[in-house]
Order: sequence, then structure tokens, then C-alpha cells
Amino acid sequence: MTASQQHPVRVLVTGASVAGPTLAWGLARTGFDVTLLERSASPRETGQNIDIRGLGREIVRRMGVDHSIMEHLTGEEGTRFVDERGEPSAVFPREEGRDGPTAEIEILRGRLAQILVDAVPDSVERRFGDFISAIEQDASGVDVTFDSGSTERFDLVLVAEGRSSRTRRLMFGAETELRDFGVSITYGTLDRRPEDVNTWDWYTATRGRVASVRPDNEGTIRASMSFRSEPFGFEKLPVATQVEILRERFRGAGWQTDRIVAGFAARPDEFYTQRMEQVLVSTWSKGRVALVGDAAWGSGPTGMGTTLSLVGAHILTGELAAHPDRPDLAFARYEELMRGYADSAQGLPRGGAKLLHPMSPTGVRALRVGHRVAASAPVRRLFQSTLLTSEKHVPRLAEYPRLRA
Repeated sequence: MTASQQHPVRVLVTGASVAGPTLAWGLARTGFDVTLLERSASPRETGQNIDIRGLGREIVRRMGVDHSIMEHLTGEEGTRFVDERGEPSAVFPREEGRDGPTAEIEILRGRLAQILVDAVPDSVERRFGDFISAIEQDASGVDVTFDSGSTERFDLVLVAEGRSSRTRRLMFGAETELRDFGVSITYGTLDRRPEDVNTWDWYTATRGRVASVRPDNEGTIRASMSFRSEPFGFEKLPVATQVEILRERFRGAGWQTDRIVAGFAARPDEFYTQRMEQVLVSTWSKGRVALVGDAAWGSGPTGMGTTLSLVGAHILTGELAAHPDRPDLAFARYEELMRGYADSAQGLPRGGAKLLHPMSPTGVRALRVGHRVAASAPVRRLFQSTLLTSEKHVPRLAEYPRLRA
């Protein structure tokens, strides 16, 4: 049976953020019968600023959504590292054709997800508000039980969920390791003030505390706060408790930290947390089930997560289209092409997260000196090309038939 025959290959794609819609778009165009599943009851509209870098730009061009994406950029003009008075100690301007801390393409995650979902052909069945609760497979297919109680059989299941993927835990628990980097991160949205600027401003305080604010194109400000700690279950606590812990952790930290905590408390529906940890999965496929995106290789905010999701979904789609009756071969080719690229881009250097969250005043001063040196004209381009875009072991992108809009 192939995707071009009378009974096309039936595929369940779970996750409708970045990798999932990209898969659904390509698989539908190449003749697969696709169902796109999303746990949220409606398309996700919230989320922080994300980047599309390097090879990711080629994918959105092939999909024909690049112009729409460029119409919805956040307007971020660059990145500044500031002191407790808000004075910049180092500035990285946004540069056309180059990706620094502020990439050439900056867009809100919810907006990008909606653009990608809107590009999915009408032939794709979209299901929101449900998720996989059990999954079993044999040589010819995959039996999926949904939380809603129904059970269906698919030829393939592609898991394009987030770093904490439930489906990955069901199918790849023994193959998965989570490498903790000793930092908790929180995100939220603030009301914009007249004095706010259009740069991404980073502030580092003592005791392992970092805060940032950055503009969006919706009249608000996106913010984050992170702090060093051993795992203590922070990410699973009620939002009100998380905010109180932040308020205590950042007491006396200075700059805009009080404003950020108050803003998080005022918009609890847009507040979320994550542990900075890297997902390491020894194999990205098992039988007729495969992982892609953050479910396969996610880590902390490296700036490459969105790009990797786009590229991985495109390659996986192309290999399945080339070998529709041999998913084992398609999955092996996909992992062969993506493994080195994903590992090099998402693997944070040992101790790197803690280095960015210094404990002492001496550590903060040293970090600011490092930022100033990196931002100087002779060093900036080398710093951006070697440390920020992190594109290494870039796969050769094949010209997959029918994967161009």
C-alpha cells in the first residue's frame, strides 16, 4: 500500500504548534490521509517570541508562508543587556541577513502556529481538545485510544508534541533521558507602558536571577524570569504559588523585576513555566511511531527549537513520501539526516546555563564584561555566527517532490 493508491496511508499527527502543522501540510500534499490532533480545545494563541533561523527560512519559503510570517513580526529591533538602572552595558542590533540574539525573523509562537495551521489543506481532519491516552502497535498498524474514549487504528503515528510529551512517555519512556541544567524559567505577558522600548532587554542579578522584557506586535510586552535551583517541583505548583515564589526569589533584585512579577499575577492565563532541561531520546522511532520536534530533542531556550521543528518535519515528510510503504526506512533516513544537526543545536554546553545565572556580584560583573566584549564591532559577528545561531552539521535538504507551495 502506498500513499498514491486507492487507500492512502492513514497518519495521526499529534501536536498543532510548529512541527505538527508542517507535517500535516506536507503529508496531505503528498497523498497521505492525515488527522491533526491537538490537546488544547482551540488553536493556541498565546506564547512568547520565537525565532526562525538558518535552514528554517528555506522551509517556510517552500511552504509558501514566508510572506505571511514577515507581515507578523514582533518589531524587535535588537537585544540589550542592561544594569539595575536599565542602562545598557552591551547592545546587539538586529541586522538584516544576520541572526544575533534578535533573529531576522521574530514572531509570536501563537501567531506562527496559526499561520501554519491555516496553511494545512482542507483534506486534513483537525481535532482539538483530545489527546492519546493509550497506544499499541503491531506490524501493520497502530491502535490509539483517545482521552475522549474512542479507539482508532492508523498506519502511522507522528508525535510532534512538546518537551514534556505525554505520548513520548507512553512509547519511549525507557529510551528517554532528561538532562537537568539547574534553572527554572517562567514566562508571561505584561501591559505595555509608554516608556517601554522595542528591544529585548536582559537583566542579570546576583543569586542566580535573570529577567527580560521584549516587545510584541499586539500592544503588550512579553517577559521572562529565570533562577538557579535544584529541582523542587516548582513547575507543577499552582500558578498563584509559583508567582509567590517568584516574588520572594526576586525580592530586592532591582530593575523591572517587581513589575514583571505583578504582571504575571495579573495575567495568570498567559503565565507558564518550564525546567531548563534537555530531552535525550536514544531513538526517535519505534515501529510505526516516530518523534519530531521538541518531543524528540527539546532543550532550554537555545534559539533553534523552532527552526529544528520546521526542518525535522520537512525531512520526515519528504522521506515518508519517498518510501510510503517502508516507514522503517523513512524513519531511519530522517534520523540519519537530523541527529547531528539537532544534537549540536540543542545541546547546551555543560555549566553554560549556570554561567548565565551567576550567584555573586563578581560573577555578574564578569558576565557584563563578557557581553561588552561580545557586542563590540570586531567580535560581534564572530560571536553571533559561532555561538548564537548554533547551526552545525546542517543536513543537505533534498528537493522532495510536491513539497513546495
